[in-house]
Amino acid sequence: MRRRQLSVVLGFLAVASWTVLVPAAARAEPECQYFDPQKGICTIMVEKPAAPAPPVRIGNERGPADPGPDLPCWQDPSAYTRLDPQPVAGDPLWDGRDPADGGAIYHCHIPDPESLISNIFIWLAEPPAAVAPVPSPRELAQTATDSMGLEAIQIGIVPEPRAGSLGLVGMPVWMWAAEPGPSTVGPISASASAGGITVTATARLNSVTWDMGDGNTVVCHGAGTAYHASYGRQQSPDCGHVYTTSSAGEPGDKFTVTATSDWVITWEGAGQTGTIRMDGLSQSVQVAVGEAQVLVTS
Repeated sequence: MRRRQLSVVLGFLAVASWTVLVPAAARAEPECQYFDPQKGICTIMVEKPAAPAPPVRIGNERGPADPGPDLPCWQDPSAYTRLDPQPVAGDPLWDGRDPADGGAIYHCHIPDPESLISNIFIWLAEPPAAVAPVPSPRELAQTATDSMGLEAIQIGIVPEPRAGSLGLVGMPVWMWAAEPGPSTVGPISASASAGGITVTATARLNSVTWDMGDGNTVVCHGAGTAYHASYGRQQSPDCGHVYTTSSAGEPGDKFTVTATSDWVITWEGAGQTGTIRMDGLSQSVQVAVGEAQVLVTS
């Protein structure tokens, strides 16, 4: 698309002059106070509108990326960079100023292809002041997640991790989340606010990875099913294992079983949505597994 360059004089930070690129057909032709036929630059005088509400930056995250455009230049003076080299004296970007009098021309690029403005040039008497950072929706989602107090599951397992309990090689092992609650299996929600926006996050236990201590791992989706004596020798319908060797020779003659939770946290706010993944919350117990001995007499 052919573009035409438009230089606009505005009062910003100090007396400032902006140059923006606008599609030629996007607006009615303005009346030029100055027009450079060689560069195709039209200069008009306008008043600066009221400052918009403070913006937020969208950050990255593990998992799906947060949608949303980059921060618009006109809402954040710290986004500008000093042109190097500076335009020569007489360039319309100076808006009639003498470079020897001080100040400099700064530039900011807007990568949004849908925006009518793609580049902004501004004269500032002093470098743009740093702007205090505003938490992004992703950062607020993390704050909300931190407030949930997510924990590893309390391990439920048969054979039980207590003295005198002994499992047998070849017998079904059941694993589950004992005493499940919002902070161990979810769902649990929390909100965080800053900079005029509020983000709400909801966490759910996605899976539990069980390291059985014998070199095998089992991934169970969900909290699992608690074992009851009435189940007898049935296998767990959703989270089980079968040991093929005894725990003899292991530290304490027991297998160390470790359950590591994997959480999925979805969040929304400020017109954005996203996903946070959290793992590493672990709990361990030790279980004894022996071999059945058969005594044959004649």
